[in-house]
Amino acid sequence: MTALTLKNIAWSPLGHGHCHHQFQLRDVDLQVAAGEFVGLIGPNGSGKTSLLRCAYRFAKPATGEVLLDQANVWQQPPRWCAQRIAVVLQEFPDAFGLTVDEVVAMGRTPHKGMFDGDTLHDRQLARDALAGVGMQGFEDHAFATLSGGEKQRVILARALTQQPELLILDEPTNHLDPRYQLELLQWVKRLKIGTLASIHDLNLAAAFCDRLYVINHGRIVASGTPAEVLTVELLRDVFGVEALVDAHPLSGYPRITWITHP
Repeated sequence: MTALTLKNIAWSPLGHGHCHHQFQLRDVDLQVAAGEFVGLIGPNGSGKTSLLRCAYRFAKPATGEVLLDQANVWQQPPRWCAQRIAVVLQEFPDAFGLTVDEVVAMGRTPHKGMFDGDTLHDRQLARDALAGVGMQGFEDHAFATLSGGEKQRVILARALTQQPELLILDEPTNHLDPRYQLELLQWVKRLKIGTLASIHDLNLAAAFCDRLYVINHGRIVASGTPAEVLTVELLRDVFGVEALVDAHPLSGYPRITWITHP
């Protein structure tokens, strides 16, 4: 069973006539199976965020299809997508004085009528999500007063409260220190929800992702397991850097050591 399928996606912010724009996506095919954690990696400006926006119904592709379990996302109402796809972005939303509890409760909005209040089930989902990301006890804190890392964990809790079929994460660890980077990705991995995440840190991608897609200049240039993708040659060709790649001594996944020349 496939959670997400992207077929022959093409997109440009400037329309069809600007085929050489660096952010254009071309001929992109990608799949995320149910329960699979898939990483999207590539240099800055390669098209990672643009591709994610096509997948979660923000930027409409010029050509191609975005399918969630065979239903075309772009032919469904926004509410249908919000009930099934949860998104965690790099930027934090304006919370307008909301507490942590209120921000997390917003994850239930797609499943409610306009005048429906929170049920006991809704509140339990929110509590469980906050506990899972290590933010229990912060329910009454103002969201705006939190650190960047705390905000990111609250936004993840809101996404989990949606009970999505697909989770899309855009650089989810950017604001986190090493402990919470590891904890957040461990938590996402344990959820067994189909997940597509752009990840800046290639060692984190190697450690947690079942498969990787490499995007460069708007095209997918490699895909496969971390061991298949993260080679010395690819790192040189795509990222323009020299590296050593060996097996992590404890876990066996690829470990990248960058080579610097003082």
